Amino acid sequence: MRPRVYIDGHVGTTGLRIREWLARRTDIELLTLPDHSRKETSARKDRILAADLVVLCLPDDAAREAARWAAHGTTRIIDASTAHRVAADWVYGLPELAPGQRDAIRSARLVANPGCYPSAVILLVRPLIDAGLVARTAPLTCHALSGYSGGGRPMIEKWEDPAGGLRALVYEAPYALDRVHKHIPEMVHYSGLQREPYFEPAVGPFRCGMRVQIPLHADVLLPRADAGRVWEVLHERYRDEPFVRVMAIPAQGGTHERSFDPQACNDTNRIELHVLPHPSGHVLLMAILDNLGKGASGVAIQCLNLMLGFAETMGLPFSHREESREHP
Repeated sequence: MRPRVYIDGHVGTTGLRIREWLARRTDIELLTLPDHSRKETSARKDRILAADLVVLCLPDDAAREAARWAAHGTTRIIDASTAHRVAADWVYGLPELAPGQRDAIRSARLVANPGCYPSAVILLVRPLIDAGLVARTAPLTCHALSGYSGGGRPMIEKWEDPAGGLRALVYEAPYALDRVHKHIPEMVHYSGLQREPYFEPAVGPFRCGMRVQIPLHADVLLPRADAGRVWEVLHERYRDEPFVRVMAIPAQGGTHERSFDPQACNDTNRIELHVLPHPSGHVLLMAILDNLGKGASGVAIQCLNLMLGFAETMGLPFSHREESREHP
């Protein structure tokens, strides 16, 4: 029998993308509910308990409640909310996190899907901390730019409302300047940092896409590492990863205004990592990804594939409008 998969919250931005990418597959049975009952508690409970695997695309409190419904059953769960990302009894669903993480995901019953910003920060920083190039106590700063779909339906409606005129902005709009962003705990927990980074997120006048930048002051790099050594560590860590691409260090003067388009990985499950040297010895780390691809829905499908025994790349696009060769 084909494994049965149910997406609880399939009309949200993450759920819609997961459903779109799974709907074309013939190796799973996608359970659904009619629109008139998709919010009914009893109907949702029945679907959750009937499924082999459930993907929760819900607000945090609703995700906690749904997870409790399945607590004493055999249904396996991938939670795309922030509710369980640092919980002790949940496995963090970032396959590229560290050696052994894939095996942990394969055997887990409870998997917490990573956030879009943390995925980029962790993949950039964790290998450097593991290699001793950056101290765990380093005071890091992260500036990140995301498409407005990252804020879910309320932000999408706000930015796409013609009366607001936000789509006509010619600059990015910083946000969360007066609070600790909800992604900070997982950034710290899984990157290996012991100090909270200064995180400055911003929204741009485009729907999807993300660029995350972490400047490393020359004094932060240990022991006197340079961009070449940083690149080597990242390349060695991710050389066999199908969805992580460590881009070549550009030649001096080899970049221009369009070199780092935050939408370059849109509609894919790819993340591109850049190492950019500065003449003063500083290094800029940069990641580009689709906040609804590798940043949310795509990595959830990676975990789903691992948990159900499929090839990890099954049904996931590597490049724009390109399907995995293993798509059934």
